[in-house]
Amino acid sequence: MFAIIDIETCGGKFDFRKGRIIEICIVRHDGLAVVDVWTSLINPECHISGYFSNISGITNDMVADAPKFHEVAKEIIERTEGCVFVAHNVGFDYSFVKDEFNSLGYKYKKETLCTVRLGRKLMPGRISYSLGHLCASLGIEIEGRHRAEGDAVATAKLFDLLMELKSVHPQYKNQGVVELMTRRIDNIKKYILNKLPESCGVYYFLDKDGKIIYIGKSINMYSRALSHFNTDEKKGKKMLNELMNVDFVETGSELIALLLEAEEIKTHKPRYNRARKADVFTHSIDWFKNKDGIVNFKIVPCDEAENPIVSYTTYFTARERLEQWLETYTLCLQYCTLTGEGSICFNHQIKKCNGICCGEESNEDYNKRAYALLEEYLYAEPDFVIIEKGRTHEERSVVLIEDRKYAGYGYIDQYTQANSVDEIRDVVKLNHYYPDTNDLIRSWCKKNKYRKVNFGRKTTATEYFEE
Repeated sequence: MFAIIDIETCGGKFDFRKGRIIEICIVRHDGLAVVDVWTSLINPECHISGYFSNISGITNDMVADAPKFHEVAKEIIERTEGCVFVAHNVGFDYSFVKDEFNSLGYKYKKETLCTVRLGRKLMPGRISYSLGHLCASLGIEIEGRHRAEGDAVATAKLFDLLMELKSVHPQYKNQGVVELMTRRIDNIKKYILNKLPESCGVYYFLDKDGKIIYIGKSINMYSRALSHFNTDEKKGKKMLNELMNVDFVETGSELIALLLEAEEIKTHKPRYNRARKADVFTHSIDWFKNKDGIVNFKIVPCDEAENPIVSYTTYFTARERLEQWLETYTLCLQYCTLTGEGSICFNHQIKKCNGICCGEESNEDYNKRAYALLEEYLYAEPDFVIIEKGRTHEERSVVLIEDRKYAGYGYIDQYTQANSVDEIRDVVKLNHYYPDTNDLIRSWCKKNKYRKVNFGRKTTATEYFEE
């Protein structure tokens, strides 16, 4: 069975997804002929602008007493039960109907068939495949253009004609219509989405040889994978052409998904991932106090860093970050080792330094800003655990920070003893440390609520820096 559907909407002029359905028609077709036709105006519960009234002829007065979508939702489900959802440019109509059901908390899923694509396959070389142009060229009269029933009935007549063409086509006559319209990517999409759960984790896209070509993470792997199939990006479409399979790891925790994704990208270096591939860091911004107790910052090779704040893959990216800090925290060029020791820095001359380099600012006032920077980038406690939800209700995830660096992650249950760093180390997977991992964790912590357990005396960052 086929449900040939047309809708009228009151969407935004340049963004139809902001609109609502104002009329729907469902023409049921058994593959040989039309079985029945059902049409209803729908009250969109919003204003219909003159622009859309001019297109369809449907006004606010006409829908004032019409049923709301939730009042016809059951009717739509029943009339499309067991049917392929057919429309001319089906992506438009199907997405609107699906979105209306989503707003009710109901997942509406149907196989779809597009008469535009079917027309292109069976009648190649036409100037236009719009409903109006196709019907005019084929002698199909549309009674009530841009009204749901008029367009749906015309689409049904077009569907009949296309079925006749298919029945005598030397290549397609023995294929089912849905099979005929199913592309390789549609089969892959269905296979991929059937494998992925709607849960938090990391997924791996694989090519025909089982090689990882992309790694992603999401709190809902199914929804995230679905978005890949809706891309208009050239590189994304190229990846889909190579996609053959998927694997995944459920993490429960979004933070662990972030950490696992970053580590796996560095390990496998999939060709369609752009970020987080670097696994060699050459330079760090280090901090120290000079003999006068003033906090200094300096770019050094990673293996020479004693108190690294952040690390980078090149000197130039480290220099760029340090120059940003100069402006944001009103730092002094001299105490960022970017000018000669003992000299008055150029930034003071242009009023971008408060004068620590020439005795016009106290050490204490300058260090307050330096400490604020350090508190932004360093953990206050040397050893602690971030606790978040796990993969089940009985489980909790743990992310271990040890010696102010990310050490690894794991899972505990109510029976696990985890009251010290040593006990936590027994349950976590100890990971290779990459300097950019700390940036990931800090960024996540700023945006999310979580529990934290400290091991040892809790101190402020400033207390630690002044030791």
